[in-house]
Amino acid sequence: METGFKFAAIDIGSNAMRLLFCRVLQNSDSTKFIKESLIRMPLRLGADAFTLGKISKDNSEKLVKTIQAFRLMIDAYDPISYKACATSALRTAKNGQNLVDQINLDTNLNLEIISGEKEAKIIMSNHIENHLSPERDYLYIDVGGGSTEVSFIVKKVKAISRSFPIGSVRLLKDQVTPLNWQEMESWVKDLRPKVSGSIKAIGSGGNINKIFSMSEISNNNEIEFNMIKDIIDMVQPYSIHDRITELELRPDRADVITHAGKIYLSIMKWAKVDKMIVPQSGLPDGIVHELYEEYNSKKV
Repeated sequence: METGFKFAAIDIGSNAMRLLFCRVLQNSDSTKFIKESLIRMPLRLGADAFTLGKISKDNSEKLVKTIQAFRLMIDAYDPISYKACATSALRTAKNGQNLVDQINLDTNLNLEIISGEKEAKIIMSNHIENHLSPERDYLYIDVGGGSTEVSFIVKKVKAISRSFPIGSVRLLKDQVTPLNWQEMESWVKDLRPKVSGSIKAIGSGGNINKIFSMSEISNNNEIEFNMIKDIIDMVQPYSIHDRITELELRPDRADVITHAGKIYLSIMKWAKVDKMIVPQSGLPDGIVHELYEEYNSKKV
């Protein structure tokens, strides 16, 4: 009991794959989620899915090998339970389900392609709302490589959410239409008047985490709209090579960070939000929270 409960989560995204190992410590007063390891594989499945409509043979082989390695690490970690989810890239790819079936046959991993709506629900399982003020409402924005999940939190309860096919890799590959932007803008603007008073944004995703760290803000996990804009404006003139060598961005972050920034800034502007909380959590964290809640419900 003193050592806590171990869980594992796999997130197969459009820009990268992640394996999270997390230990949950529980006592009478609180529950702590401690990230013991986060392994990230920069495999950009979205580049295939959003331009070719399928995952290429080369990336399919890399996907299978990475999952096999993740499976072995999960076996070594020996968690109470684990879950593997795939999002926008495999949702879009016409051979996505066949790849998932092959992976499950080979590894018995029970990998599942989840819908955008379910992705938003899992992300919200982080229960960030438990740490927020009941006097204020919030707008949760999760930007991935292939999709963006937007949720309004009213009186600490998620009121409504929606997934849009707009992501950093889709933008990079010029696979987002004006209609996609119009739909997201209309949805946000239509709902905003129903949320009373001023609101803050909550941002999740690797790009906003990086933008926040580049801001060198050291307190409150909070960043202002103008600071996000200043960082994106600073990065924009650099070539991809110089973003990597001078700004020390990873190659698979260097070419998408400005696209992700555009999404965050657009939504904040439409919702008339000037501050964003960056809790640095995302889909893998949400999966672990769901696994822990499922484990607790079975104990009752």
